[in-house]
Amino acid sequence: MKNFHHWKNPLILLAAIGISNIGAWIYLIALNLSVLSMSNGSAMAVAGLYMTVPLAALFTNFWSGSLIDRLNKRKLLIILDLSRAVLVMLLPHFDSLALIYAAVFVLGIAKSMFTPASMAYVTLLLKPSQRQRFNAFRSLADSGAFLIGPAVGGILLAFGSADFALYTNAAALFAAAILTAILPNLDGNKTADVGETLNLKLIQKDWIEVLGFSRKNTYVAAIYLTFSAFLVLATALDSLEASFSILVLGLSEQHYGLLVSIAGAGIGAGALVASILGNRLKVPFLLGGGTVAVSAGYLIYSFSADFTGAATGFFVLAFALAFANTGFQTFYQENVPVAMMGRIASIYGLAEAVFVILLTASFGLAAEVITIRPVIVAGSLMMLAVGAVLVVYVHTARDRLEWKSV
Repeated sequence: MKNFHHWKNPLILLAAIGISNIGAWIYLIALNLSVLSMSNGSAMAVAGLYMTVPLAALFTNFWSGSLIDRLNKRKLLIILDLSRAVLVMLLPHFDSLALIYAAVFVLGIAKSMFTPASMAYVTLLLKPSQRQRFNAFRSLADSGAFLIGPAVGGILLAFGSADFALYTNAAALFAAAILTAILPNLDGNKTADVGETLNLKLIQKDWIEVLGFSRKNTYVAAIYLTFSAFLVLATALDSLEASFSILVLGLSEQHYGLLVSIAGAGIGAGALVASILGNRLKVPFLLGGGTVAVSAGYLIYSFSADFTGAATGFFVLAFALAFANTGFQTFYQENVPVAMMGRIASIYGLAEAVFVILLTASFGLAAEVITIRPVIVAGSLMMLAVGAVLVVYVHTARDRLEWKSV
């Protein structure tokens, strides 16, 4: 009972995150179909949806950290969830692609703010001894949403419509906001005048502080940015995933859907193992070993010739990704001051968004000019190299950083 008391609030937060993530998958599937219908089957119109998220991050991240670090985190999370719920609820009433793109752009801004704000709140909420296990549970919740969300979306679309699925997503966001409201207020009466906070002089000062933190904590900055480079490569490779599976391996759409489900099962299995083992797995192992193993999974996938090989690669990379994400989140919570988390995540995330756009476009162009497989192989080898660099940084910094959640 005492153990449950310590975990009551973290479990409520996990429930809010899980419900929100399931809703996000329903939203993604429903909105894709709505845009496809409105654009008379234009794949480019659907692709435009995916470009709005990193573009929103580019617009948001240079200033949002200044706001996040000065506002009450719980109140901000509630406002962001409620704002997203209202906007998603209005989407079925928009009758032009321009309005939908504008709404998705605003939703992207909210998401760009929500991620660093939630990380800061999570760090305040958890005891140091709870962080690593919670992060593993969070990966488990994410994988559950990855598996359950598309299934629920499919059922809603089968028995209802895309609009009904969007309303369901709005309801999920409202539920997440209610659960967050139950959680304790950890910032007291912390408030900030938005007009005063978002002035250029203060934003410039915050950038200088983040650069100063990076120079003073070179290993923290190096590990964070190297892991970001790893994620950028993974995102760029994921953009070619469907094309490689269907056009090169000759898989049917049903088999490709099964591959995605296998990846979800892999993340779930990895997160389950990480949560069961808890603090017995050291953060350097999770972070360094996890990234190298993810790269190995991508290599298996890139050299595969059939469904079995591709499925093996997918399971390996997804299983290891749960370890890598758990390790990175714990490392971040242990080594970045909570008071600066919003600014650091937002400013570093700005660079990540730029490279996601550039590298995704570059990989796509290279796949058109050459062929897809060499691009997938080259990208996987680049991931492996980045993973090796990360292992070196982690090993070098073992005695200089906080690694244990105890």
